[in-house]
Amino acid sequence: MEVTSLGYRSDLAILRFECSQTADCGDHIVIRSRQNPGFRWGNFILLAAPPRQRGELAAWLSRFGALFPRATYQAIGVDVTAVAAACPDVFTAAGFRTLHSVVLTASSLSRERQPNQAATIRRLDGEEDWRQSAALRAACASPEVAAAPADREFDVLRLAARRRIAEKGLAAWFGAFVAGRLVAHLGLVPIGNGDARYQDVETHPDFRRRGLAGMLICHAGRQALAELGVSRLVIVADPAYHAKRLYESLGFVAIEDQVGFVRGAEEP
Repeated sequence: MEVTSLGYRSDLAILRFECSQTADCGDHIVIRSRQNPGFRWGNFILLAAPPRQRGELAAWLSRFGALFPRATYQAIGVDVTAVAAACPDVFTAAGFRTLHSVVLTASSLSRERQPNQAATIRRLDGEEDWRQSAALRAACASPEVAAAPADREFDVLRLAARRRIAEKGLAAWFGAFVAGRLVAHLGLVPIGNGDARYQDVETHPDFRRRGLAGMLICHAGRQALAELGVSRLVIVADPAYHAKRLYESLGFVAIEDQVGFVRGAEEP
């Protein structure tokens, strides 16, 4: 199965770097992250084409249940580039939530409007930086997620995977530090064919609206374009969230939708 969606194509590349397994079954791909069994979008199936009626969806749900018998959820991606092409009504009628993201790309970046002079931008390096990254992730989580043991375990395992691929040179995580404190971070992962995908752009709630995310995006992206053989930067956003406007102000252009469906437990 040749994946058309740039969003899913980049997701799968990063998951493989993190030691997840992908099995191509012709009309679908099975993704398993045995190192993080609570990661919903690391343990799911990606369909080449959407189910167009209830019976087809039931067959895929049976397949999901056989593959992931202990899962308390069902997560299904569809390899399309527009929401309507995923036949969301079939999933909605079965009680699924639609997860709609927008994939944006840029081959160059505009200059951020107001660089934050108090911040130092550099790569994360060493135990203390990664400890601060974990604390920042926790500060950015909703109270419900922060209180859930399963979600805390998910975050610990996910951070460990990020650190491993960074220390192997497969990715870079950058941070914005103010007076030695990590207050914003993101990852950038070259995924082949000249593309690099941003990951987890997050700013501490007490430091938002200070230009830090824009600074990080520009610093990491320009370094990748200049030094890593990257020709296209890829970022994925919630179409209703303000971050999409920030990305567009820096030169990113929306090129396609990414669509998935989930039913059951809330998904990390």
